[in-house]
Amino acid sequence: QAQLLESGGGLVQAGGSLGLSCATSGRTFSLDVMGWFRQAPGKEREFVAAILRFGGNTYYADSVKGRFTISRDNAKGTVYLQMNSLKPEDTAVYYCAAKYGSSSYSAGHRYDYWGQGTQVTVSS
Repeated sequence: QAQLLESGGGLVQAGGSLGLSCATSGRTFSLDVMGWFRQAPGKEREFVAAILRFGGNTYYADSVKGRFTISRDNAKGTVYLQMNSLKPEDTAVYYCAAKYGSSSYSAGHRYDYWGQGTQVTVSS
């Protein structure tokens, strides 16, 4: 079992920046992909970004490409999401997730572990 704990959410004005962290614990050594997803009120959960454990390849949703950056520190077991140029439509609960296997990184149902989520609110 692995546990994920997000932190760093909050309220920010449009155009501002915010950084999220996801600390992992437990049996994390074999997890291949760490991802970030978000869910806005009344909307389905959507993929935001993912990073591979080995090689560090990163993947982004088109809506955040160029504005968000995902990174990880394997030694610390922590994944980060730096969000710049935030827009009101980025408002959502952001979830950290982890999965075995490097395929299907954008498919939420393929992830094995989830954090509890952290609220990000962007005011206009």
